[in-house]
Amino acid sequence: MPESYELSVNGKSCSVQAEGDTPLLYILRNDLKLKGARYGCGVGQCGACAVIMDGKDIFSCDTPLWAVAGKSITTVEGLGTRDKPHALQQAFIDEQAAQCGYCITGIIMAAKALLDRTAHPTDAEIDAALERHLCRCGTHNRIRRAIHRAAQALGEDQ
Repeated sequence: MPESYELSVNGKSCSVQAEGDTPLLYILRNDLKLKGARYGCGVGQCGACAVIMDGKDIFSCDTPLWAVAGKSITTVEGLGTRDKPHALQQAFIDEQAAQCGYCITGIIMAAKALLDRTAHPTDAEIDAALERHLCRCGTHNRIRRAIHRAAQALGEDQ
């Protein structure tokens, strides 16, 4: 039986009606029309659906709605805009780090969570943060460069 849940998504409060075991990904995409998080595997193994919950990157495809009630959710739509992209989004564009682009929003969210806790991560820290994210396009070196570029840009802003 559907229940009402209060969520905070990208700094805005919203209420949704759904079964408690509905994956957060379905709520974001279908109810809130936020299409940045993507359906990849549906079992938390590829990272295409990654979002940030209370500062930690999570896979929204295997996170039930009941687990996010009252938490702060950030999707890629909450980072920047087309006219004013977040430093990470701009760095990924500048480094041409996205090839097909399917996985890239999840990778950007994992990178955002990483940069929030480690201002200037090493290559090993980046690799560890992204180890659960699948990208078959082979742009891993460009992704690393983009994260380093974003870290530098964010450091200059402070």
